[in-house]
Formats: sequence, structure tokens, C-alpha cells
Amino acid sequence: MAEPTPTPENVSVTIDGMTLSVPKGTRLLDACAQAGVSISHYCYHPGLSAPAQCRMCLVEVEKSPKLVASCVGTVADGMVVHTQSENALKAREGVLEFYLVNHPLDCPVCDQAGECKLQDYVSAEGPPMGRSKEPKRVLGRDDFGGDVMFYADRCVMCTRCVRFMREVAQDERLTTVQRGSRTVIDTFYDEGLTGNIWADNIVDLCPVGALVSKDFLHKARAWDLDRTPSVCPNCSMGCNVRLETRDNQVMRLKPRPNPEVNAHWMCDFGRLNYSWMNRVDRIEAPLVRDGGRHVPMSWADTLTRLADALRGAAGGARAVVSPFEGNEGIGALRRVLEAVGGGDGVFRCEQGEEVILPGFPELALRRDRAANVVGAELFGFARTGGADGKGGLEQAAAHTGVLFVLGDELADAPADFGANASLFVYVGQHLAPAARNAHFVLPATTFAEMEGTFTNIQRRVQRFWPAQRAPGMARPSWQILGVLLAGISEAGAPGTAADAFAGLGAVRAEFGQLSWAELGAQGAVLPGVRELQETGD
Repeated sequence: MAEPTPTPENVSVTIDGMTLSVPKGTRLLDACAQAGVSISHYCYHPGLSAPAQCRMCLVEVEKSPKLVASCVGTVADGMVVHTQSENALKAREGVLEFYLVNHPLDCPVCDQAGECKLQDYVSAEGPPMGRSKEPKRVLGRDDFGGDVMFYADRCVMCTRCVRFMREVAQDERLTTVQRGSRTVIDTFYDEGLTGNIWADNIVDLCPVGALVSKDFLHKARAWDLDRTPSVCPNCSMGCNVRLETRDNQVMRLKPRPNPEVNAHWMCDFGRLNYSWMNRVDRIEAPLVRDGGRHVPMSWADTLTRLADALRGAAGGARAVVSPFEGNEGIGALRRVLEAVGGGDGVFRCEQGEEVILPGFPELALRRDRAANVVGAELFGFARTGGADGKGGLEQAAAHTGVLFVLGDELADAPADFGANASLFVYVGQHLAPAARNAHFVLPATTFAEMEGTFTNIQRRVQRFWPAQRAPGMARPSWQILGVLLAGISEAGAPGTAADAFAGLGAVRAEFGQLSWAELGAQGAVLPGVRELQETGD
């Protein structure tokens, strides 16, 4: 029998007049956050060691002979902390004045403007004007390799970037050189950041715009971006991310903290592989084949005709799905296949080398370069094709019954793909030559244009939200297939993604154990076989 986990000892601390109880050993900075008090800081980051070198987080503690760095100081029972005392405010104002001695006032052209911690802290606590009359230090910029550009003038020497490469990436490619006011961050001789797929995390860590992304450089201002919580679709890890958009275009991906999946980090492969979300060659209306051409039609007429055609279909059913589709769309297709008599299904997925993040080995660029491989397998679809994500469609191409394709662009399929099928239904985003043989072409949204879930390699089901407007009459695949299912069976049509998720329990009992509401922003793990047996499902 396992011993019970001891309850952590709590202590009482008073912060700016508010008394609260926190676990013993809590950082002062974290305790202040629990009290609703945000403390300025540069060098501290929850995913890194704390060197207490920026001196921005100084607070006054009663009975302490000097100000305390709250990023390394811990609470003690009965401690009384003042974050807004005259001494604390004066100290932080002085530190900011030193930072401004050499920092260029180039905010109008700096990519960090709008999300710069130097801007924020000076606005909140800085001096009304600097007293320095000396010329500012000029250091210029340096290409660090990979996607990273370094503007040395802006650096406040917090060393987050150096510590990330040393402690988390464990690939020490950055260091500090020179001394005093001439200290700068630099790479080693002839060796930059090129080749390290975790390097762009230092751009996220930089609080002041000294390290910027070449991909995002001068592309958009931070205050023009809309930010939507989502899941990275580019491997089966399912890193939690934000899709940052402007004018309905994805501008960049940023990691979103989830201690169970990706902590604070993500790889450059996932971060920079987003241009496909902005493709404009989309199918915008339902198309029904009429002789040798496709005719645009309303959704109601299209799905009514398709339901009538499925009721009289013979020859069995077969399907090809994309592992970039959400659980709701793939699960709905499985239910449609069962309603028309059952049938086999396959998916194709590009594969590559798995690269683990040494400092947080739970996170890796996974071998499968698609988000929902586990979901496709759970719903009974088998892997086919090569590691390049191509081939393996011979049986589907020769099928003479009902053929469904969901999300797979069929870019490598021959032009006569599906020509033998008695009924060929294509649900997707792009009309490749092979899809032109379809009797019904149904425009579907990408994951970035709808709400839904992926299941990652840990069997964690995670939600994503719509960040872009769908083109034309495109609809989520779960809605298209859910309405079609209602037309050929007794099932009700889903009105929301939550309804579609609730329907997954009819296909896989594991999903029936999860509720849409409890998934939250960080997801939940599917119960295992043993847990299902214990619940009787």
C-alpha cells in the first residue's frame, strides 16, 4: 500500500497589508503573484535557474537589513513584505535608470514594442526622465544563425538566453563576453544557433527585443495581433500554442505553458511551419458532379442528395483520412462508415527524426509529423504509405463501392483516383486533380478555422479554438459529417463542437469518460483499458 503524500506545511505571510497562507519555501515573487501583486523582473523565469542579477524584483521585508531579491527569497512564517514602500520603489527606479543609460529609444522600429518589459516597467515605475548626458553605447546587431537576430544595444544582460541553451537545450552555444558595461551575449567562434531546433525559444524569453525572429521581423506590430489558444498541429506531441493572427493571416506561433506537455517551450519545426494555414486556393462552396463538371450547390441540397445516394449505395465503404483532422471529424466519419455497413480506413503521415529536449525530456519533436495520429488510430484507421507521407492508396484507388476522403489533399494520387468508385465523397480544403473525380466535393475548414480536439502521443485530448475566418461556405468536418449522419441514421445532428465531442463516446468508450467542459485549456488524458473496466464501460 502506497504511503500517503505528506501535505506541504503552510506559513502565513503578509504582503502589502494582505495576509495569506502559502506553502513553506514559496518564492516571494510567486507569493506576491498569489496576492495579486506583480513584481517587475528580467532574469527570473519559472523554467530556468534564478541568478538574481537584474535587481528589478527588489522588495522590502521587515526586519531584513537590506532589500530582498524576491526571485530567490522565500517566505517565512510571519514575514511582512512591502512591495510599494519608498525604499523598494526608489531602488527599482534607480535600476531602470541604469538600464536606460545605454538602451536605444528605437521603440517605433523594434519588434518587441507593445510587449516589451522595459517599456512596461519604465511606464509603471521608471524615472520621469533620464539624467545621463553621455552618448549611448553603440554595439550594432549580429546574426546568431537559424531564425535568430541579436540587437546588442537593446540587451539588458538578463542572460535568460544563455541559461536556456545551457540548462534546457543543453547545447551551450551562447555565452557572455567582455566585462562591465561592455558585456555582450555572443556565440562561439564559427558556431551559431543553426541546427538547434529549440533555439527560437530564446526569442520568447528575451524581455526587451534584443533577440528577434527573422521570420517575424517587421511583419506586424504586437498590438495588431489577435491571440488564440490552440495546439501545434505539426507533430504528435501537441504542444500548447497561441496562434497570433492579423487580417485573417497567421503571423506566428508562440508556446503556451502546459506543465504536462511542453512546459514553456516548443520546437522551431512546429513554430515556423504555419504558411499552409494561410493558403488561399481553397474550395469555397459544395460541388456536385453533373456529367463532366462540378456544379456549386447549397449545403441543404448537397447533403440531401448525398444522403439519398448513400441509402442506395452498394459495394462496401472505404475511407482515407488526414491525421491533421480533429477527433470530432474523424469520429464522425467512422460513424458514417458504420451507418453505411462498415468499412476499412487508412491515414498517411510524414515521419522524421525524433528530437528530445534534454532539459525537459517529456517534450520532443515527435516522429509523426501530424497532430492527431493517435486519434486516427483510436477510431480504427490504419497507417499506410511511406515515411514521406505519400503512397499507400492503391486499394482506395481501386475501390468500386463508396469512397470517402477526409482532409487528405491527394497531391500524389493519380488523376484517375476514385474513378472506379460507385460514390466518391471528398471532404477537404483543396481541389487537387485526384479529387476532381469526386461525385460530391464538400469544403471543410482547417483546424485553425474551427473548434475541436486532437489526441496527442500521451493520449491527452486537447482543445483548439478558431483563429481564422473560414473561406466562403466551408464548414467544420464534424458539422458536415454530423449532419450527413443524421440524414442516414437516427443520430441527432451536432450543433456545436461540444455536441460532436459527446458523440465520440458512441465509437470509443474512452471519450465517453471525458466531458467537454473538463478538458479546459490544457486537456485531459483518456482513461486506459483498466480504468474503463473498473467503471464498467
